[in-house]
Amino acid sequence: MDVKKDDKSKRSKIDHIAYYKSLSQIISNIQKEKEEESEQAIKDHLENRIDAMEKDRKRIKDMFPEIKEEEWDGHTN
Repeated sequence: MDVKKDDKSKRSKIDHIAYYKSLSQIISNIQKEKEEESEQAIKDHLENRIDAMEKDRKRIKDMFPEIKEEEWDGHTN
């Protein structure tokens, strides 16, 4: 099995930060949807989607450990 090397270039860093922020917004939207849902099967499905996105966010953060938490959250100076 081929293992793809992570691209840690400046462009990749910018793109990954933007993707991370978009995942944060999507997770927030799904959490709201989950709160409004009454059917347990759908709630479970939404929770699984959130878990997958959280894993992706962790993977991205691990790729760029030099980035401060404030930058991930969009609070840069």
